[in-house]
Amino acid sequence: MSALDEAVKQAAILCKHFEGFSATVYTCPAGYPTIGYGTVYKPDGTRVSANDPIISRQTATEWLMQELEFNYAAGVLRASPSLVEHPGAFAAMIDFAYNLGVARYRASTLRRRIDVQDWDGAKEQLAKWVRGGGRVLPGLVRRRKAEAALF
Repeated sequence: MSALDEAVKQAAILCKHFEGFSATVYTCPAGYPTIGYGTVYKPDGTRVSANDPIISRQTATEWLMQELEFNYAAGVLRASPSLVEHPGAFAAMIDFAYNLGVARYRASTLRRRIDVQDWDGAKEQLAKWVRGGGRVLPGLVRRRKAEAALF
């Protein structure tokens, strides 16, 4: 298994755990129609809409894996090419990007710590990304700790 495949597989485990599964469309905390394991855009590039039909866990998993590999892993790797040598940290940053976006990863001090392989500094930075709506969210605290554990 390649480093990319391994990282995507590990990231999917985190995403499934922290995103949870919904067969029906719901509105995520950021206000977007969402389905499956946090999917906002379907593989064909169209946005999830409130009128979309129920999907199976298998479909949700297929969509998640495509998103992780082609959007999030690719974006993280473009920003931090050295992560290919660190599958655990790569998986953690894929999950981070899935949760918060590749653009936020790219612009973060977290990325700068990753790029110089300052793993302790990266863990400290991860611990700062736990707020939603201006308050600390316990689910984000747990997610960041799970990501840091992969370093």
